[in-house]
Amino acid sequence: MRAFIFPGQGSQAVGMGKALAEASGVARALFQEVDEALGQNLARLMAQGPEDELILTENAQPAIMANAVATLRVLEQEGGLTLDGKADFVAGHSLGEYSALCAAGAFDVATTARLLKLRGRSMQAAVPVGQGAMAALIGLDLEAAQAVAAEAAQGEVCTAANDNAPGQVVVSGHRAAIERALEIAKTHGAKRALLLPVSAPFHCALMAPAAKAMEQALAEAAMQPPAVPLYANFTAAPVDQPAEIRRLLVEQVTGMVRWRESVAAMAEAGVTHFVEFGGRVLGPMVKRIAPDARTTSIVTMDDIEALAKEI
Repeated sequence: MRAFIFPGQGSQAVGMGKALAEASGVARALFQEVDEALGQNLARLMAQGPEDELILTENAQPAIMANAVATLRVLEQEGGLTLDGKADFVAGHSLGEYSALCAAGAFDVATTARLLKLRGRSMQAAVPVGQGAMAALIGLDLEAAQAVAAEAAQGEVCTAANDNAPGQVVVSGHRAAIERALEIAKTHGAKRALLLPVSAPFHCALMAPAAKAMEQALAEAAMQPPAVPLYANFTAAPVDQPAEIRRLLVEQVTGMVRWRESVAAMAEAGVTHFVEFGGRVLGPMVKRIAPDARTTSIVTMDDIEALAKEI
C-alpha cells in the first residue's frame, strides 16, 4: 500500500517550482491558476523572492501547496496515472493537509489557494508579533514534552503543538512560557531545546480567532469527498466525509498535529511506501516512525520521471 504525503510550513524556499514550471506546461498552468485565484503573482515570488516576502505565512502556505500539487499533476501527466489508482491514502503536515485534500480532489486548486491565503493571514493576525513563540524539544517523547509544557505554562498558554517523530516534539504558546519551557526541558533530559524561527504560535489555543475565521470559510467552500481517505492531523485516523473533514480542519488550527501517530497508523494499516510531494522534510520523519517503510521525495523533473517509471 502507498500513501501520498504533503509537507507543511518551513519547506518553502526561493526558487521553488521554477525549474518545474520551465519544464512543464502542466506546472505553469497550475501556478497561473493559483495566481489568478489570489490576484497576485505568487509564482514570481516563489521563483525570485524576495525571501522575506515568501516566508510570510499568508504567502508561504499557498506557495507550498502550489509547489506540492504541481509535482503531483506533472507526475499524473508524465505517468498517465491517477492518484486514486496509485495511492491508498493521503496525509499532510499542518497546511499540507489542504494540499493533500486538493491532490485528492476534495477542493479545487483555486479554492485551496484562497483557503490557505486566509488561513495564513488569520493565523498571523491572531497573536501580535512577539507575543507568541514555538520551540522544538529534541530528545523528549510526547508525554515528557507535555509535562514540560504544563510546568512552563504558569497561567499562560504552553502546549504540545506538533508530535513529529520519536524524540521530536514542538511546543507553542505565549513567548514567556515557551522561554521557560526551554530551560525546564533541559532538566527533563532534552538533548536540545531551541526556539523556532516562526512568526506566530501555531497549533495552540492562541489560534482561536483563526479557527473561527476558517470555520466560516470552510462552511462556504465547495468540497467533494476525497478520492482516497485522508489521515487527519487532529485524530491520526482516516476520514472521507466532507462535513467531518471540515470540522477536523477547524480543530487542527488550535489542535496538535499528530504526525507521529498518523504515520504509525498508516503503517499499521499496511502502508509500506510513503511518497512526499514538493519537499524532502517528511521522509526522514517517516523513517524514524516506521523504519521498515520506504520513502520517496518528489521535487524535480528527474524525481517525477523516475517515479512515473516505477509505479
